[in-house]
This record gives sequence, C-alpha cells and structure tokens, in this order.
Amino acid sequence: MELSTQKLQSLMVSTLDTDKAEDIVCIDLREKSSVTDIMIIASGRSQRHVSALADHMLRALKDEGMGRVEVEGLPACDWVLIDAGDVILHLFRPEVREFYNLEKMWSAALDPQ
Repeated sequence: MELSTQKLQSLMVSTLDTDKAEDIVCIDLREKSSVTDIMIIASGRSQRHVSALADHMLRALKDEGMGRVEVEGLPACDWVLIDAGDVILHLFRPEVREFYNLEKMWSAALDPQ
C-alpha cells in the first residue's frame, strides 16, 4: 500500500514526536527537487536515541505497508537517512546536525535570487 505524501509526512512527524525527537523541521521540496517532495530533519540526544528513533520509524513504516525503504548510516547512528520515496528523513546527533546544517543549505537553495 502506498501512502500519500501528506499521510507519510504526518506518520513520520507523529512517530518522531512520540519518540521525543528534537527540533523536527519539515522542508517542502515539491517543485524544487526531483528527488523527493518533503525532507524531514530531526535530532536525537545521543547515538542510542538516534538508533531508537530510526528503529521505531522503520517499524512504523513497515506497519503501514512500506517495508522497502532505503536506510543509510545505521551502524554509527551519527546521521541516519531514511528514504521513504516522497519523504526523506534525516536523523542527526545535535553536533552532527549543526556541522552539516542542512536546513541552511536547503533554505539558501530554495530562496530565489
């Protein structure tokens, strides 16, 4: 079963919120990227928290019939990427998130010059 982009985003944000992810940000990339429609960025407090967030997200997606998602970064859990197609989730430890600063990079790319 394929979830709509809106339902997928809602599921992912509510799962992150329930699991106490920090600083959840959604960036709308429709009309701006061919890779995905929505990018969600969130932080976990530690590698263990990032790992738990990723594990719970993968279970929530599987429960909704989306068992085939791409995952990168699970062994280290500094930065885990979960690609659910229309929605891509980046989970970071706070220091790693600050270093890469995806929000700033994407907001600069999205601002018309």
